[in-house]
Order: sequence, then structure tokens, then C-alpha cells
Amino acid sequence: MQAMLAGLIDYAGLYPPASLDMRSAVQNYRRYCKGKHRNALGRFVVDLRRSDELIASAGSLVDLKLSLILAHPSQADELPKLLDAGAQIESVECKAASSRDIEQLGRRLPSGMEAYIEIPIEPVQSDLLQAIANAGAGVKLRMGGIVAEAFPTPAAVVRMVAALVSSGAAFKATAGLHHPIRSVHPFTYAQGSAAGLMHGFVNLFCAAALIQSGADVAEAESVLQEQDAAAWSLTGQTFGWRSHVWSLDLLSRTRKTFVSFGSCSFEEPMRDLEELGWL
Repeated sequence: MQAMLAGLIDYAGLYPPASLDMRSAVQNYRRYCKGKHRNALGRFVVDLRRSDELIASAGSLVDLKLSLILAHPSQADELPKLLDAGAQIESVECKAASSRDIEQLGRRLPSGMEAYIEIPIEPVQSDLLQAIANAGAGVKLRMGGIVAEAFPTPAAVVRMVAALVSSGAAFKATAGLHHPIRSVHPFTYAQGSAAGLMHGFVNLFCAAALIQSGADVAEAESVLQEQDAAAWSLTGQTFGWRSHVWSLDLLSRTRKTFVSFGSCSFEEPMRDLEELGWL
């Protein structure tokens, strides 16, 4: 479980449905950095346009591992200034509508910085995937939102993950992955919120592991739809789903493909894992 979780959850407390103010989100992140589940904590996700607000609220940025949301590839020109100010920018996330956008971001990005390009899950756009792989970047998959229509179907997700594995591009996910196992939950924290089926981040991880190990798309779709927690098994050295068992080595290799996911809550997924007895 530690191999699967290491740095897996990028904290996006500024974004819906949590929508915290900057000071609260920064305080939470710093608290999680010192907490018992700090191994699972990844980056602090913040819009580049709020960098002045971040600096005002956080003071020193040296203890914040940042993933910056760019509205456009041209905003990458502003990154050196933040780096000079002490910002620990590990990655950027940006939408791209064309191969030209992807190439532009690659040219502007400081050396060694990771980039995750958000493209639609459906339909699979092979030209964009190839451009992302050629640029040495990864893909950002939007797995849900605050309405039922925002959640892609398991079939669409699996087709995209299979295309990603084939292309060699890594990916991070965002939205709708607060819970480890696929299940029904309210879409927001508001009283009376509509509810529906949400994808599980463990389901997504296992789907990527299955595809990476050569399983067919239908089997990967089955694990993405799995809602029975008893279908999984956990030991100190292996993690399994039904007849499939993955070693620490394979789990670590899958993590190189499924790098992280953004969540506006860090406590919710940790609490669920504890209730499952996996932590």
C-alpha cells in the first residue's frame, strides 16, 4: 500500500467542491506534510494567476511542492520569475487544443519540469497523444466533476488508458476520485447535493496495472466498474484483485504510468483506506 500511495494525492483544496480560501488550503497542506499519512501527499495544486495570493498567504514557498495550473502555454514564460523567488515548482498542468500548443509549452518550460496536458478522454485523439509523448510530457485525465455528466464512462476511460500505455505517456487524473473504490457519493459537500457513481482511484490504478501487464480492455473495464471491496486482497508484498496479483515491483512500475491524482480532499481518501483496513 505504501508503494501504491507514495506521493499519489496532489492536494487541490482550492478547487470545487471544497473551494477553500488560500490560507486554509496552505495550512492544511502544511499540516498534512507532518501528518501520519504524509507519504501519500503529493503536490499543492494552484492556479498560476493566484501566485501573488499564494505568496501573501504562505510567506516562504520552500516547503510547498507546487503543481501550477496554466491557462495557456504562453504562461510558462512566468515560471522562471517564480523559481527565482524560491517557489518549488515540480510540475505544470495545462489544457491544449492542438499539437502546436503542446510544442509551444515544451519549448517554454524550464528544463526538468514535468508537464501534464489536459485533453478530452473521449474520443481518443492519437495525434495529440503522440505530440504529448514526443514532448516528454504526460496527460491529465478529468475523471469527474460536480454533476453526473462530468464523469466519463468506464469504457471511455479504459480506451484512453490503453492508448496512454501504448504511447508510453504517463498520466495524472483529476476530479471525482475522492474514494478508493467505485461507489455512490454526493457530488458536492452541500446539504442535499445530488449523488451518483464515482470512479475509485484504486480501480483506476488497477485498470492501468492490468493494461500494462497485457490484459485485454474488457478485463480492465471490469476492474474499473468493480464496487465490491472484498474483491481486493492485500498483503505486505502483494496487492490483488480477484485472480490478479501484483508484486511490489509491478505496483512501482504502474506508478510511473499513473503518477498522481488531484483531490480537493486529502483526508477523505485516507479515511476510506483506513475504514477498508488497508492503512
